[in-house]
Amino acid sequence: FLFHSLQAKMSRPVQARRLEGIDKNIWVEFVKLAATYSKVNLGQGFPDFPAPDFLREALTRALGGGNHMLHQYTRAFGHPPLVKVLAQFFEKLLGRELDPMTNVMVTVGAYQALFCCFQALVDEGDEVIIIEPFFDCYEPMVKMAGGTPVFVPLRLNPPKDGKLMSSADWQLDPAELASKFSERTKAIVLNSPNNPLGKVFSRGELGLIAELCVKHDVLCISDEVYEWLVYDGKQHIRIASLQGMWDRTVIIGSAGKTFSATGWKVGWVVGPDRLLQHLRTVHQNSVYHCATIAQEAVAQGFQRELMLYGKPESYFVQLPKELQQKRDWLVQRLDEVGMKPIIPEGTYFLVADISLFKSDVPDVPNSDEPYDSRFAKWMVKNKGLAAIPLSAFYSEAHKNNYTNFIRFCFAKEEATLKAASDILQKWKQEKTS
Repeated sequence: FLFHSLQAKMSRPVQARRLEGIDKNIWVEFVKLAATYSKVNLGQGFPDFPAPDFLREALTRALGGGNHMLHQYTRAFGHPPLVKVLAQFFEKLLGRELDPMTNVMVTVGAYQALFCCFQALVDEGDEVIIIEPFFDCYEPMVKMAGGTPVFVPLRLNPPKDGKLMSSADWQLDPAELASKFSERTKAIVLNSPNNPLGKVFSRGELGLIAELCVKHDVLCISDEVYEWLVYDGKQHIRIASLQGMWDRTVIIGSAGKTFSATGWKVGWVVGPDRLLQHLRTVHQNSVYHCATIAQEAVAQGFQRELMLYGKPESYFVQLPKELQQKRDWLVQRLDEVGMKPIIPEGTYFLVADISLFKSDVPDVPNSDEPYDSRFAKWMVKNKGLAAIPLSAFYSEAHKNNYTNFIRFCFAKEEATLKAASDILQKWKQEKTS
């Protein structure tokens, strides 16, 4: 009898209710497809070139140096050398004094920073405004915190003169944005420069968002992980520097994007103590702590950049220059084959219009799956080129409005980009022959 009772299956549901409907993840599926089929992966957003020498040397020094305490716990909310240098750096950028112990917290990548924000600041029934297209984790994280996502799309105003589109052609409708704010609105998520479009929000657009936040007493979760990757002389403006915004804004950053080392998973939040104290509570009760040695190396990277701030040899000046060349090269190649690119003002992503290639990928009537998703799967299986469908960055309600586009990552070695171009050229020749 005892043996039998040990074998009995549990009949009660084991899954927490807050996980219902958020179990699917585009990355799990497309990373698996890319690993299985792709010869060239321009899908996931990570560089395939090395992190800078000075950063790798800093890690080697931390690893092999005499300070054996770097292999032990450090301060839970951020390794002291890292929070100190981040505070110094952001004082320059924001033009205000910061306390490294209360205005900065280090997280396991920007991803955990976002998780801390939603868990700490969003309550059951709170509404959170998300601008579409959006980095896909915002929606499930809001839902997991008990909040309700409210979506507002960037609307496309294509140029009339036959010129290539730019990410600046995707704009918020001021009246539509204003209509999304209500007494239930707790926060808005801003992502500038925006993944996937590469849009860099202008001072006017940020002013509009700031005005509405102040008017309705709403928080701003500002995802600025691509802050250094801005092109064509554009400027990344930090919304926290606008009037009335410091007290209501949490800024999120990433060493992965800043120093091309996405696997290190070192991120941070910068903001007023009245907000960060609640994020610290979530952090100490979830991951507690990030890898000490990675934090030490990132701190040394920032110390170098602080000394070289604004100088031509600064990595923050060199990296966007290199990436702008890669962007321009890929824009030209895509344009040549008829996969019309939308020129990004920032990030390392580029969205392209696949309309001319649709004849190769049959439509499936009455399919629940958006066309661009089927296209991207067909392309990786049949052509060996991996990209991400733009519909993955939209809510269920708007998924099918934007199914002519796919997203490429151009933070790649020249050889990788060349191999992608060769695939597209060959494909075009097959179409025309």
